[in-house]
Amino acid sequence: MKYTTILANFNITELNEMQKASIEAITQPKDVILIAPTGSGKTLGFLLPTLQLLEDDNNSVQVLILVPSRELAIQIETVFKQMSTTYKINCCYGGHSVGIEEKNLKVPPAVLVGTPGRIAHHLRRKNLELNRTHTLILDEFDKSLEFGFKDEMEFIISKCKHLKKRILTSATALKEIPDFVGLTDSISINYTNEHQQLKSSLVLKSVQVMGDDKIEALLLLLSKINNKPTLVFCNHREVVTRISEQLTLFKIEHGYYHGGLEQIDREKALIKLRNGSINYLITTDLAARGLDIPEIEAIVHYQMPPNEEVMIHRNGRTARMNAQGTAYFLLDVDDYLPKFLTITPEIETLPTEMVLPKPSVWKTLYIGAGKKDKISKMDIVGMLIQKGQLKKEELGKIEVLDHMAYVAVKSSKILKTLQLIKDEKIKNRKFKMALST
Repeated sequence: MKYTTILANFNITELNEMQKASIEAITQPKDVILIAPTGSGKTLGFLLPTLQLLEDDNNSVQVLILVPSRELAIQIETVFKQMSTTYKINCCYGGHSVGIEEKNLKVPPAVLVGTPGRIAHHLRRKNLELNRTHTLILDEFDKSLEFGFKDEMEFIISKCKHLKKRILTSATALKEIPDFVGLTDSISINYTNEHQQLKSSLVLKSVQVMGDDKIEALLLLLSKINNKPTLVFCNHREVVTRISEQLTLFKIEHGYYHGGLEQIDREKALIKLRNGSINYLITTDLAARGLDIPEIEAIVHYQMPPNEEVMIHRNGRTARMNAQGTAYFLLDVDDYLPKFLTITPEIETLPTEMVLPKPSVWKTLYIGAGKKDKISKMDIVGMLIQKGQLKKEELGKIEVLDHMAYVAVKSSKILKTLQLIKDEKIKNRKFKMALST
């Protein structure tokens, strides 16, 4: 099967070696275990061959994809929709409207992606049947186990009575696979050691904090990084909050991200990072894997990774797909470089004075309407160009969710645009439009 048309939707001309190997393996009768680094294109690697497994005359859930986080579920749904096939996909996860999901499941999708807790909920409520599901994909399977989803996954798999294929993916090697998965005859593809481009393009640096103020040292480091898209990793939510408060005091635009936030607040932070409204994201390891965050140029280990696997996932957010990237270890008097680090990082010196980064050239416009309101990107573009007097180059990335949309607009134009569109309608309906905070 040729994927030229689908790849064009992603501006890709050729698959990488891991994706080619994945497609070859998945189209064979055996089960598949796929181990590949974060950012190497695993999602396309398993979605493309899955298309060949779908049957046009099967009106039930044919492919079930279980993931450890709502963000990964949304990402997979987005990628599948971008493939522009004729098959329906739905997404189920905690924090999403149960009512909307129940309505969607009344006409079963060919592909269903979701978190184990929410999928198990729908099974128990009889909103969902998996008796004709032939393919099970456990994406980031090791993370699902780590998050404590074993019982839910075992329950869900027990309801899949006629599975023909199981596909497990992970960014690191799986130590063991529980019996409830039901793997028998499987092919294992491991690209963690062969993905040399990723290793060679990642530069490691250590920064020694002078004095007793680590947050001040971070501010100096961010000043040196100078507005490059950056993730700052912490081990605890409280530390994320403390850093965010300090950045706010200095009026440094940033976002923060951890499991204690509402889903919409986490989505907004990622949207703003993707569209360039912010360049710094302060986060726990929740953002270390499974998220659609492109073009991160630097990551900072503000707190040291507790083990090698966490370090690999954090570092994997940068230097992706042959791009260059830098990982900084920020060390105070009580910190030591991880013992499992096999490469000695370069020593980076901090500037003596902080130069505040320039504000982003983009701001994010919130629109209180989305897909469920039959609003499309083209509707939004048309309104902003015609009524908001914007030029195409003054519009950035647009993301349309179920009931809202976010639009990147040039900072120099955002206030005037808001003034011009405050009383405007989209498709003859008036929706709230405001600067996203």
